[in-house]
Amino acid sequence: MSDVLLHLATTTEWRHHLATGAVVPSVAEFVHLSTPDQVTLPANRLFAGRTDLNLLVLDPSRIGVEVRFEPGVPTDPASMRFPHAYGPVPVSAVLAVVPYRGAGGFGPPVLPGVDPAGRQAAFEPSLVRRTATGEVPVTGGVAVRTDPVPASHKHNRLLLDGDTDAVTVAADAERSGTGRATLFGDRHACTAAALTGAGWRVRELVGMTGPAGGTCGRTEVVDVEALRPTWDAEWRRHGVDDADVAQLTDRLLLEERVLDLRALALRVDGEVVASAVLRIDGATADLDGVEVGAAHRGRGHGDALLADARAIAAGAGCDLVTLTAAADDHPRSWYGRRGFVEANRLWDAGRT
Repeated sequence: MSDVLLHLATTTEWRHHLATGAVVPSVAEFVHLSTPDQVTLPANRLFAGRTDLNLLVLDPSRIGVEVRFEPGVPTDPASMRFPHAYGPVPVSAVLAVVPYRGAGGFGPPVLPGVDPAGRQAAFEPSLVRRTATGEVPVTGGVAVRTDPVPASHKHNRLLLDGDTDAVTVAADAERSGTGRATLFGDRHACTAAALTGAGWRVRELVGMTGPAGGTCGRTEVVDVEALRPTWDAEWRRHGVDDADVAQLTDRLLLEERVLDLRALALRVDGEVVASAVLRIDGATADLDGVEVGAAHRGRGHGDALLADARAIAAGAGCDLVTLTAAADDHPRSWYGRRGFVEANRLWDAGRT
């Protein structure tokens, strides 16, 4: 059996699977799977022209039901046998969700590593691409735009994990109208330095990973709108214009459509003293926006929120929690003391 197996799903289908907890057989009595070498055949046969297709990257050891290798359709090569899962496949078997785009036909897939570092590196680009209203190829990656939230830098930028250089990044950012880029991986250290030299504002980040688990305490999962006043006040404190503040919460409502997003709130005497966003995507959860109110710091609320987030992730079937921290800020070491290890480097760059 292959190291990983793949299942094809549109973004809407995957969101439904997350809500129900499993990929279930549809017309046939089994869930159609493929190996990486096979997947172009069913993709081109069934999803030609689709721009919302994804590869669910499955750990065969987590599928939990019998997998038989059997013939496909009569037009497939006679020697080819496809894996068929005879029963519901839990979403906790999905290690990564990879946008699979087939303009002009689907080609061989490019899959991330399925170790913690690979899963961390794949999470954010996958989320942003699935949320975007449009993307175009650029050198080393893609440029994404998300029309409802133009003020969100996260959702309107270049996502670059392949070879490029500072001059090309600047030209592609100008051409796409984003003016921003994120460069993933150590290979881009020199490009990031060159962008800094060219006058761009560049911030080095570290991707970190830690295990899910534990028992949830006082943290609540609430509706995104319940935390809008808290988040709006925090964005204004950071100098965001009133005209843009609303979009920074609106973008979470867009993300809710493509994965399982949990808004977390920790209250003391009815007041929200700490909050965060936990994004659950199969077996991986990503923690973002951890914030403790200025008047409530130093009282252990951050520890309580982090511990509860890890417990909530485990309860949803995740074994891994990922996050991103600034390389030069104290949260990096704070998370390190709580069992998170550094897995990747990336750079967020924008025109000044």
